[in-house]
Amino acid sequence: MKQDPEPARRQWLLASALLLAALSLCGCRALGYYHQAIKGQYQIVARRQEIAKLLADPQTPAPLKAKLQLVQELRAFAAKDLRLPVDGHYEKYADLHRRFVVWNVEAAQEFSLEPKTWWYPFVGSLEYQGYFAESAALACAERLRQKGWDVCVDGVEAYSTLGWFRDPVLNTFISNTEPDLAETIFHELGHQRVFASGDTDFNEAFATVVGQEGARRWLRAKGTPAGCEQYEAQLRRTEQFTRLIASARERLTTLYGDQTTSAGQAKAAKQPRPLPVEELRRQKQQVLDRLRDEYAQLKAQWGGNSDYDAWFARPLNNAQLNSVATYYDLAPSFERLLALNEGDLEKFYAAVARLAREPKAERHRRLRAVVGMKESKS
Repeated sequence: MKQDPEPARRQWLLASALLLAALSLCGCRALGYYHQAIKGQYQIVARRQEIAKLLADPQTPAPLKAKLQLVQELRAFAAKDLRLPVDGHYEKYADLHRRFVVWNVEAAQEFSLEPKTWWYPFVGSLEYQGYFAESAALACAERLRQKGWDVCVDGVEAYSTLGWFRDPVLNTFISNTEPDLAETIFHELGHQRVFASGDTDFNEAFATVVGQEGARRWLRAKGTPAGCEQYEAQLRRTEQFTRLIASARERLTTLYGDQTTSAGQAKAAKQPRPLPVEELRRQKQQVLDRLRDEYAQLKAQWGGNSDYDAWFARPLNNAQLNSVATYYDLAPSFERLLALNEGDLEKFYAAVARLAREPKAERHRRLRAVVGMKESKS
C-alpha cells in the first residue's frame, strides 16, 4: 500500500513556512515548541493512506474496513445533511501507533479559575498547549507545577487544523462507537465551518453542539431507536456531570473572590482574599472532596455507570475543572440558538458566524443572553 509522498512534501513546506513566521516572535523554548508541533504534524501527513485504497486492499483487517466505510458514509452525511465543509477531510487514514494524537496542557493559578493562555500565530490566544509526545506534555506540566500553577494534562483523540491540512481519520478515534465516531467527525468539521480567533470556549462549545446534534440526526436517519435512546442517555449523563463541575466551580469562585469579566469568564481578583494560604488550601480541598462525594451519589443514580471514573481518578484542581468548562459552559447557549433557528443549520451557522465577528466580550454577552430569548414565530 503505497503512500502519497508528493502531497506530504507540500504540506511539510507549508509547515516549515509557519515555523519561519514564528521565528521572529519566539524565544528558544517557544521555538522548540513549534519544532515539535511541525514534526508531529508532518508525522501524521507522512503516515496517511487513502481510504479508498485501504477498502480495496484484501489485507486490510475487516473491522478497520467496516469503520472506514462508516467514515465515508459520515462524510457524505456531514456534507449533505449537516452542511459541513468536508473539503477533502477524512479521505485518508493514518495509524500513529499511539493512544492519543496530542496531549494538551492546561493551567490555572492555585487560587483562581482564570485559565493561563498561550499565544499562537494565526489562531490567537488559546487556553491550552498541545504536544505530540506525552513526555513533552508532562515536562511542560512539571515546569508549570514548579512555578505554583494547578496543571491538567489531557490526551486528545482528534483535532482540526482549520484547513491548513486535509485532516485524516486517525487510529486514535477510529475504534470509537458509532455515535462517538460520528460526534468526533462532526465536531472537528464544525471548526471548519466557524472559528473565532483566540476564543477557546466559544469554538469548543460550538463544535460540541454541532457534534452532538449531528450524531443525533445521523442516528435518527439510520432508523435505530435503540441507538438513539442509548446516545440520549449518554448525553444526559454528560449534562449531569457538567452541572456537577459547574457547581464546584461556582463554590471555588466564591472562595477565591474571582471576578467575572464582561465575557462571563473568571478573572483573578486584584486583591487576594484575606485568608491564610493554608486555610485557602483547606477550604479548596473541602470543595473538591465534596465534588467527589457528589459524583459517587450521581454514579449510584446511574446504576454504577463508570463513564467518568477515569476523570475522577486524577488529582482534582482548578485546571482540570476548567477543561470541562471549556467545552460545555457555553453549550446551552448554542443549543438555544439552534432552537431559535428552528433547527435550520444554515441559519444557525450564519448566526454563529455573525457572533464570531463580534469583539470577544460582546460575543459572549450576546451568546449568554440567547438562553433567555423566546422562540421566534414563523
